[in-house]
Amino acid sequence: LFLVAVGLFVWRVAFLVRLLRLGRPENRFDRIPARLKRVLVYVFGQLRLLEEPLIGIPHLIIFYGFLVFLLATAGMLLQGLFPGLDVPTVEQNRYLAPVVDLFAALVLGGLAVSSFRRFVLRPAGLQLTADAALVNVLIASLMVTYLLAEGFRLMVSPSEGGPWRPVGGWLAGLLKGSVSLPSGALAFYRLFWWMHALIVLSFLVYLPYSKHLHLLAAPFSVFFSRLDPPGRLPAPASPEQLGAERLEEFTWRQLLSAFACAECGRCERACPSFQCGEPCSPRQMIHNLKEQLLHYGPDLLRRARAAADGGEPALIGGLISPSELWGCTTCLACAERCPVFNEHLSIVVDLRRRLVERGEVGPRLEEALRNLTRYGNSFGQSERKRAVLTQGLGFRPKDARKEPVEWLWYLGEYACYHPTLQGITRSLARVLRAAEVDYGILYEAERNSGNDARRVGEEGLFELLREKNTSALKQAQFKGLFSMDPHVYNTLKNEYPGLNGDHNGVYHYTELLADLLKRGRLQATRKLPYRVTYHDPCYLGRYNGIYDPPRAVLRSLGVVLKEMPRSRHNSFCCCGGGGRVWMEETGEAHARPSEARVREAADVEGVEMLVVACPKDYVMFADALKTTGLEGRLAVKDLTELVEEAVSPSERRDSHGATEGQR
Repeated sequence: LFLVAVGLFVWRVAFLVRLLRLGRPENRFDRIPARLKRVLVYVFGQLRLLEEPLIGIPHLIIFYGFLVFLLATAGMLLQGLFPGLDVPTVEQNRYLAPVVDLFAALVLGGLAVSSFRRFVLRPAGLQLTADAALVNVLIASLMVTYLLAEGFRLMVSPSEGGPWRPVGGWLAGLLKGSVSLPSGALAFYRLFWWMHALIVLSFLVYLPYSKHLHLLAAPFSVFFSRLDPPGRLPAPASPEQLGAERLEEFTWRQLLSAFACAECGRCERACPSFQCGEPCSPRQMIHNLKEQLLHYGPDLLRRARAAADGGEPALIGGLISPSELWGCTTCLACAERCPVFNEHLSIVVDLRRRLVERGEVGPRLEEALRNLTRYGNSFGQSERKRAVLTQGLGFRPKDARKEPVEWLWYLGEYACYHPTLQGITRSLARVLRAAEVDYGILYEAERNSGNDARRVGEEGLFELLREKNTSALKQAQFKGLFSMDPHVYNTLKNEYPGLNGDHNGVYHYTELLADLLKRGRLQATRKLPYRVTYHDPCYLGRYNGIYDPPRAVLRSLGVVLKEMPRSRHNSFCCCGGGGRVWMEETGEAHARPSEARVREAADVEGVEMLVVACPKDYVMFADALKTTGLEGRLAVKDLTELVEEAVSPSERRDSHGATEGQR
């Protein structure tokens, strides 16, 4: 029986491994020490799950209960299968036996809490399935039969395992009156031993067929997770194969996500599009990939052996709709929350690449991509108009192509072309001049960085923009580079080879301002009286870990900073990233994420201002204030505006941002 169960388990696992090998090759065997460290922290430490204690603590107990019972059950099985063999078992160890005893009770307690949460409280995202109920019953049965077997065994041999067996000893005393003879206790011990063994073997066979397959796959998913910066998207397999929509076109690591998913719903609870009613579910996308793999994988394996062409239907338009893919904002909240390190974003972008290759994009996105190709910006404006924002400054920023500068300011298209944001750009120019920062710009040589073009799936356009920008950057003489736009900052830092290493680095302007204030090159002449909250941009925070510099700037200005419930790595996306700012509304959402975010800010007691550090955030939230009717209740300000006010509060500025003296 034991050999049959183990054989079935090994056969199924081998089959699943063969399914993974349908995917494209990808090297995930580098940097082994870093991968082992990640397993220690996130598998054995359960760090991501413990961020939610009500979920994490019961799961941690059950997880370690499984590890402990691997030892205990192995000993029980060996002792039962080979009675003549002198097998040292946990039950006979005076130190380990009480630990196993306690863990059995703790696992039952943890299981009770998690079952109550799943089946009674029923939080959004958790699926009520027969599979989940069966696994809970199996785990509970394992613990109960183990404890009952131990109780009857201690009636027969009370000295085994040391004097202290809290649960088993208590059960032995409780059961003493139910059995009059030692032979009866021995018979019950054997009964529950066999029940426990049968449940173990049944669980072993059932596990690789159930949703709890993640117990096997999750450690490998964490071990083989990407170690590159989150802001660096994987390149396509080849120029001939852009994107994916069939199983063989994904990498084996992307397919592993399907088996590792625990269907816990944490990604859905974090996803701004899903939370606002968009047809975009990271959990369902991974689940659909698993369904495709299990349904068509066996046929593909047979065809692979026969070297025949496959007939597997495409995922797009089948299990996954285009609207689900376009609903993604690429905010990375799903991956940040996933306890098994699934890589949702690379799958979304690969599927989008295939849609773009087919020309299946909406009219607004198509226009934006056409403008990027022709003009180098999505606004469809001439490159020479980038210099318009310098009007009214009273000075002309240096041209970094013509004279060396300490800092190159990569403006970004929103800072240049959006009418409202041009004033904010001028504010930063004046602040830097006041701090005597030696900076320059590229003027008409600058193009869109390509961040959003790449994330909507237009890889060829990204390559074109990067090539032109790299050529312009090579003409400039600078030591360090900074940008106001987190999307620009992310791509220049992570996706322009050598740029972040050949110079003094790529920075966000909040880092530069924080350093200037810290060193006294900028000084706030008065403390600002505002009560504010700060929104962490996704591409600045989650992607690049920049949380403290903007807050350091705010503290230097004297404002009262109050955090929103969702802040730092839990920040809620404005939904302007990932090309969403170029797309039509689906009409299926009950509220836009930007509207949900400004309501959250307005609900923070005493807050009168929402401070942002991203041009797209400013645009999205300013519009959301109008649609929610919160314009009189809350103001949206860029951090630059507050810095300028604190540095030069007495100067009134005209509609172009010029001071009286400059006019």
